Amino acid sequence: MTTSQTPPHEHRPWYRRIRVDWFVTAIVVSAVVATLLPATGEANHVLDWAVKVLIFILFYLYGVRLAPREALAGLTHWRLHVTILVFTYVVFPLIALALRPLSGHYLSPELYLGVLWLSILPSTVQSSINFTSIAGGNVAGAIVSASLSNILGVFFTPLLAMVVMSTGGLVIEPSSILDLCVQLLLPFVLGQLTRRWTAGFVTSHPRLKLVDQFSIVCVVYSAFSDGINEGVWHTVGAFDIVRLLPVLLVVLAVMLTITWWLPGRLGFGRRDQIAIQFCGTKKSLATGAPMASVLFSAAQVPLLVLPLMIFHMAQLIACGVIAGRYRTKSPAWHERAGRLSVTEKPST
Repeated sequence: MTTSQTPPHEHRPWYRRIRVDWFVTAIVVSAVVATLLPATGEANHVLDWAVKVLIFILFYLYGVRLAPREALAGLTHWRLHVTILVFTYVVFPLIALALRPLSGHYLSPELYLGVLWLSILPSTVQSSINFTSIAGGNVAGAIVSASLSNILGVFFTPLLAMVVMSTGGLVIEPSSILDLCVQLLLPFVLGQLTRRWTAGFVTSHPRLKLVDQFSIVCVVYSAFSDGINEGVWHTVGAFDIVRLLPVLLVVLAVMLTITWWLPGRLGFGRRDQIAIQFCGTKKSLATGAPMASVLFSAAQVPLLVLPLMIFHMAQLIACGVIAGRYRTKSPAWHERAGRLSVTEKPST
C-alpha cells in the first residue's frame, strides 16, 4: 500500500496560512490609541524626548547588525544587487511620481506625499530574506541586497526626499538635515564602528529585537499624537483613506509584476527572480517611520506614515501568499514531497 504524505499545512486555504504579525498589530493599535487618547502637555514633551533616545538606540542597533564586509564580499553577483537597488530607488519612485495627477483630485495632497515617501524607502531586511527563503530563492543574494539597501538607504532616502518630496510641495528644512545626522547617521556609524565588539552580544540576544519594535511603536504613537494635537485629521477624511487603499494595491501589484517579468527578460534564473521580486518591492516601516519623524514636522508625519503602514500590511499578506505558491511549485519542494511518500508492504 502506498500513501503520499503531504504536509497538512499545504492543504489549508491561503487565508489560513497567513500568520498574524503582532508587530504590525501593535503599530495599528498604537495609532488607534493615539487617535483616541493622544499624549498632551508635559507628557507629550517627555514622549518626544523619549522617542529621540529610542531612535538613536534603534539606528545604533541597525549599525551593529548590518555587516558591511559580508555585503561587500557578496558583490560578486553585482547584476543581481544593482537590479534590486534600481527597482528600490529608481523604478519605485518613478511609479509614485507617475501618480502625481491623482494628487488634489483623487488623493489628498497630504496622502500623495505619503505615497512618495514610501517609494523612496529602503527594502526590509528580515521579511525580504524570510520570503525569499520560503519561496526557494537566492537567500545569499537576498541577504546581501537587503543589507546594502538599508546601508545605502540611510544616505539615499534623505537625498531622494529633498528632490522628490520638494516637487510635491514638501520642503525639508536645513535643521532637519542636522537632526538626521545626529539621530540617524551618528548612531548608525557608531554601530558600524563598534560592531566588532558588540555584534556577538546583539546577535546572541534575539530579544533585543523587541527594542526595535518597541521604538517603532512609540514613534507611531508619538507621530499620531502630534497629528491629533495639530488638528491634522481635519484636512483628511475617512473617505480619503478608503480611496488610498486601491492606489497602494495597484502600486504593489505593478511592482510585483515588473520585478518578476523584467528580470526574466534580462536572463536571471528563477532563484534570482524570487530574490529580486521580494527585495525590490519591500518598503521598510522600521526605517520609514523613525526617519520621517526626524526629517519632517510633527503635523506632517502621521499622513506620511499612514500610507506606509497600509502598504506594509498589504505587502506582508501578498508576499506571504506568493511565497507559498512559489514554494509548492519549486523542484526542491516536489523532491522533498516525494521523499515523504512511504511504501508499505501489505501485512499477510
